Amino acid sequence: MINLNKEMLTSFAIAEGAQYIKTGAICITTGAHTGRCPTAKKIELCDETRDKIDWDNNQSITEDEFDKQCEKFRSHKDAQEIVYTQNVQAVRDWKHTMPLRVFTEKACYGLFVSNMFSPTKMSPLYEVYHFPSLTEEAQVLISFTKKIILISGTQYSGEIKKAVFTALNYHLPEKGILPMHCSVNMDKDRSNPTIFFGLSGTGKTTLSSDTGRVLIGDDEHGWSNFGLTNFEGGCYAKTIGLTKDSEPLIFEACHRPGTILENVVIKDGIPDFDDTSITENGRASYSIEAIDNSDYLGFVDRHPNNIIMLTCDAFGVLPPVSKLTPEKAVEHFLIGYTAKVAGTEAGVKEPIATFSSCFGAPFMPLKPEVYGELLKNKIKESNVNCWLVNTGWVGGAYGTGNRISLKHTRQIIDLINSNQLSEVETVNHKYTGLEIPQIETLPPELLEPEKSWASLSDYKNQVRTLITMFTAQKNKVFK
Repeated sequence: MINLNKEMLTSFAIAEGAQYIKTGAICITTGAHTGRCPTAKKIELCDETRDKIDWDNNQSITEDEFDKQCEKFRSHKDAQEIVYTQNVQAVRDWKHTMPLRVFTEKACYGLFVSNMFSPTKMSPLYEVYHFPSLTEEAQVLISFTKKIILISGTQYSGEIKKAVFTALNYHLPEKGILPMHCSVNMDKDRSNPTIFFGLSGTGKTTLSSDTGRVLIGDDEHGWSNFGLTNFEGGCYAKTIGLTKDSEPLIFEACHRPGTILENVVIKDGIPDFDDTSITENGRASYSIEAIDNSDYLGFVDRHPNNIIMLTCDAFGVLPPVSKLTPEKAVEHFLIGYTAKVAGTEAGVKEPIATFSSCFGAPFMPLKPEVYGELLKNKIKESNVNCWLVNTGWVGGAYGTGNRISLKHTRQIIDLINSNQLSEVETVNHKYTGLEIPQIETLPPELLEPEKSWASLSDYKNQVRTLITMFTAQKNKVFK
């Protein structure tokens, strides 16, 4: 079945077992894998990739083994009574688009692909075979030379989009385009774009879905010499704790026809976003048009005014906002400190401090310095203001303190987006060395995090621990 529309894919998905909810969306569950499997991805090792790929960060598969697997997937496809085929494109700016042909064995994944990418009539550059039932063990196999992606053993939909993202991250730097794990929004007159870097769980989707601004995309973008472009035609938002008051745009999108709720508990036909009995990584896949103030083009021919690097500090020691020099911004980009939040990866039950180069190391096949050099040049050429925003803990580390309130974080983001914060005086924080803007409307104990701790000595100990980790990671990245 080729290029079925969303209404037909929804009908077939319900017939195959998806749960229909009262507002028109559907809900599916993904079994054992409710998040990305970090050990599943392997890249074909060949003459072209041998010296390009960061093999310290990526697993390999031989050419012969990839060919055997490819034949296995194609035979499986040919043996199926029904295969859903969607012709779509990644990268919404037509100047840089990558056409895909995606084969799936269930209609819900055809719907996911239709939500996450844009339709196209172009001949495919990449083929994606998505057959979760083919193997028991999760595997994501990618050949950059044959331009084929093979996925099996996991029903978690996010593996599809992340595999495509990985392919883009390999090919686009050759064109001078910086691929980014980020969200982007802009003012309603299509000016003043802002980039939000950050790993899953740091707030990219939430903070970029702003009723006062236009959303270009929530997760993956490219920065070319012409401006910014979304890679996707949709969003894949976390739903834990979602309410209409706190995140109205995402909440409304989750209830629309065509939306897929993944691993969300449904009670009496209504989603319960507070119930984490399946996973804390409940997700919603919806097309970008489901966000009322989204951009219809998906790209903007302007460079950003601001770059915000989001981190979820599990140690509870970083200020809620710091101003970064271009050099420090590139350093933080290459270090990529945050905490993995429960559910975003298999086996993660509580926040774990981690470092992920480029705020997306699992999806960055090239060596970190390739992306870092592109970012450094683009920041300097465009004279961008850079910020580190902490959405993690205050008043103590995880388990003792509290998560920084969304209200305060949104206040900080609003000041950045309005370009007011760039004019505010900064003070060097003696414990972390960061430059803290003096925001009079924020509580002093939030702006200077040590004031929120019961024990200054405990705070200093945590700072030393984090700085030691930072130093070790810097030595590793800048060796």
